[in-house]
Amino acid sequence: METPDNAADPTDHAEHTDHAEPADTTEHTGIAAQDWATASAQPQYRAAVVDLLGALAYGELAAFERLAEDAKLAPTLGDKAELATMATAEFHHFERLRDRLAAIDVDPTAAMEPFAQALDDFHRQTAPSDWLEGLVKAYVGDSIASDFYREVAARLDSDTRALVMAVLDDTGHGHFAVEKVTAAIEADPRVGGRLALWARRLMGEALSQAQRVVAERDALSTMLVGGVADGFDLAAVGEMFTRITKAHTQRMAALGLAA
Repeated sequence: METPDNAADPTDHAEHTDHAEPADTTEHTGIAAQDWATASAQPQYRAAVVDLLGALAYGELAAFERLAEDAKLAPTLGDKAELATMATAEFHHFERLRDRLAAIDVDPTAAMEPFAQALDDFHRQTAPSDWLEGLVKAYVGDSIASDFYREVAARLDSDTRALVMAVLDDTGHGHFAVEKVTAAIEADPRVGGRLALWARRLMGEALSQAQRVVAERDALSTMLVGGVADGFDLAAVGEMFTRITKAHTQRMAALGLAA
């Protein structure tokens, strides 16, 4: 998935190509200061993590499929190869999540199944009509999801947090999308208005889909509103969505589009 901080400025691409992560200097408390073996002793927390990893795993699998499909719309052979490389990276992220679920004695397919319908519905309702819409969808949609998962990751045990942050690593799609979309707008400014409307629709659909998924999974929703130690309270949930919306606005600016 896309790393929002990396994607916000296309000029930073070179310094992020090795995906180096800054040292985590946050002082963690509660569950966030525990490892998986300790934290998973709480059944509700374990269930929430299984849901989270299942949702992430299906999201990565769907991203792989979508990028492979988008490659068919690529205008050049070079663009097709770039998307194929990104699709491969997404599949490797899926494999890490699948293997982690298996390692904690959870059937990966069973963990993903509760989230398949919602994600499939989202992708069906937001099918791009052309190459540029596909790029904007991946950039906006993946980044919103990554923002959400990063917020949740801050409250996870150290082992799960490290895995989630690793699979949210930038596959390069953000920089690629910014480059191609801004070039298209420069060539034909009328494209910008159409893509801005498309991106706003994606934002609304993505947030609705995320809220639906959380609402349908008791363990996840309980963790978010504070039912599990170190979870978010209701005020914090509101602040979280404010930060996600702000990040979306910054990404739109990077694309040269009005939010």
